[in-house]
Amino acid sequence: MLRVLLVDDEPFIVQGLSVLIDWEAEGYEVVGMAANGEEALEFLKVNQVELIIADIKMPVMSGIELLEIIKKDRISDAYFVILSGYSDFNYAQQAIRFECMDYILKPVQQEELTRILRKVSGMYQTKERALKESRQMEKAYLSRNVISLLSGKYDQINIDYVKAHMRLSEKMRYIDIEIDALSLPEEMEEEKKRAMQRQLYQKCMEYLGKEDSLHCIFDVANHEYGYDIGFLYCSYMAEERGLTEQQFLDAFSDTLTRETEAPVLMFVGSLAKDMDELSESYRTAAIVKSFQAFSSIRNITYYEAEIRKNHDGTILCKQNLDALVTAVEQNNQADINQSVRQLYEVMNRLGMDAQLIDLNISYLLFQLIHLAAEEDDHVNQEEIMHYISTNAFDRGTMRGSERHLRRFAYEYAEYLVQLRKNVSRGVLGDIEKEIKEHYMENMTLKELSKKYYVNSAYLGQLFRKQYGQSFKDYLNNYRIEQAAALLLRTDKKIYEIAEEVGYHDLDYFINRFISVKGCTPAKFRKQSREQKN
Repeated sequence: MLRVLLVDDEPFIVQGLSVLIDWEAEGYEVVGMAANGEEALEFLKVNQVELIIADIKMPVMSGIELLEIIKKDRISDAYFVILSGYSDFNYAQQAIRFECMDYILKPVQQEELTRILRKVSGMYQTKERALKESRQMEKAYLSRNVISLLSGKYDQINIDYVKAHMRLSEKMRYIDIEIDALSLPEEMEEEKKRAMQRQLYQKCMEYLGKEDSLHCIFDVANHEYGYDIGFLYCSYMAEERGLTEQQFLDAFSDTLTRETEAPVLMFVGSLAKDMDELSESYRTAAIVKSFQAFSSIRNITYYEAEIRKNHDGTILCKQNLDALVTAVEQNNQADINQSVRQLYEVMNRLGMDAQLIDLNISYLLFQLIHLAAEEDDHVNQEEIMHYISTNAFDRGTMRGSERHLRRFAYEYAEYLVQLRKNVSRGVLGDIEKEIKEHYMENMTLKELSKKYYVNSAYLGQLFRKQYGQSFKDYLNNYRIEQAAALLLRTDKKIYEIAEEVGYHDLDYFINRFISVKGCTPAKFRKQSREQKN
């Protein structure tokens, strides 16, 4: 409802206006009445309205004087309409020079008032769309600058922009927030997962409040199987609430889990004392996340806690772990079976608890990532860690189980074979064709890897080598190009075009469009058509 303030020194005029039409049916609510401009000013100082209808001549303060003060002192940005008689027309012209949007002649007719209200409603909607687009542009641009800092590819311009638009503190951390992938049904569609990610994003922003919501970034990792929310934590957030860092994050995590009705995980990167250290905080958050598939689940995992576990003098089954690494490298299933069995026999005999098992698995994962990097120095290690944490596991088994590790070792050994032999078999050409024909459908790297008998991690690496971007970026960029063409060739509405190219979340489509084209879809269409004319 748009809120209205009626201002007139004649009570019967004000009362008559309030009952002349069905305000609610037109989308309005009369929230205040004043007898002169001075009363109206007092009301506006503590109340927000979208429309002011005021008589042009009143004692104490006239409608023109009220309008002039409102504009000069920026008391309200409400639309202003004046009431005047025929003899006041010159005054009405003066009011219009003070940005009065329209005037109504007395006696007020129902049709005329309805016309004005519908005009205001249309102008307000246009204004709101413009403000929303502006906010989306600013948020998207800020996110791009923050992501540059997190990736380590930044300059002073990125630093200055973030400092100017985001409240920071001396102590910061990057925190990866997402819904536990293992808690979701394997057959759940990508669209539903994206909707859950969007809901999580909204809840994060609501919890943090208007100013601090800028610290949340949608889909930072931009991985094929990732549905993350990036969060740049600053120490003042806990301090101003009278909490410790852990208390703040515990409360944040509990609220998100309760309101999304799904287990929410946080992976807390290392402490950054200045902006130059944010990329390291981001990297360490990715490291602790990569262990989740093999660890007992924790709502919040701190990088420092994982490091302490690796330096407390506990037992590392290095001989058994190295034997398993060798078996994986050689793709020897018999040796993999034997090595996994012997590793778990040793751990069980030593009575290792969950933390000690985590330590051994952590060592194993680092060695396996190192193997991939040795085969191809262009391997994206972060992508491999993400692959390990979200794709290479058996959903039907408990985290850290022997069967779980065996299945993962088989799959990783096959990935190394494909990496070593560069087994593409022209698959990228086939997939490129498939994208052109089915880009609007729910395509995933995992499904394509099954169809073309290529390990999904290896296929992801092929994409980066060939196109200089991930499969997800390639597909998104292709969809956006098709959307851009539709914006120019047709008069279809933005949401219709979004659906047509495969986006069922309009906000996500607009954010993706901004990241590729640098402006909103509506602005892109308008600018392109203006250039043609």
